[in-house]
Amino acid sequence: MPSLDAALAAIDAANAEDPRKVDGRAVETVYAERMSARLAALYPNASDLLKIAARAQHLRRWEIARGDYPEGRKGYNDWRRTCRAHHAELAGRIMRASGYDEAAIAHVGALIRKEQLKKDPESQALENVAAVVFLEHYFEEFLAKYDGYSDDKIVDILGKTLCKMSPKGHAAALALPLPERARALAAAAVAREAAALERLAAVSLD
Repeated sequence: MPSLDAALAAIDAANAEDPRKVDGRAVETVYAERMSARLAALYPNASDLLKIAARAQHLRRWEIARGDYPEGRKGYNDWRRTCRAHHAELAGRIMRASGYDEAAIAHVGALIRKEQLKKDPESQALENVAAVVFLEHYFEEFLAKYDGYSDDKIVDILGKTLCKMSPKGHAAALALPLPERARALAAAAVAREAAALERLAAVSLD
């Protein structure tokens, strides 16, 4: 019989091996906990499979180094695709050992690989959760890392992120207590993409 507790515990054990630390804790352990917490807040009735996908979103991400891929958008996108395939494969192994069948494993893999964004409600939910976690916990770090980027470029990046989200995700993101500059950039992105966001809201899954 499938065991959610066993699957989550195995994911946590795998992420705990991350050699990178933040406040003495494994980076991916902290990220996974934030994903699960935000999922519970946004989607309290989430299925067990969505809970697994959220917890495994960055499963052992440190094993796929960004530095092994070229700089620039293409290199970044290739890295992200490889990461998603890696996370999905590892999650599948854990789920199989935890008693899940191949249909469940395939569904979680598709969620992690973002194969049905805008088509599958759980895929959209996972995208909303990941985006809100990024804005809440990692956006300031992103701004510091790319301090050479103009505000216009940052707004463009945020706009692309917003267009992957649904109105439920937008509401959660805009309710965050962001620092002044981050909030101003987010507001500018919403204003710039207003027409696109209105069109997407009309066909939103949630």
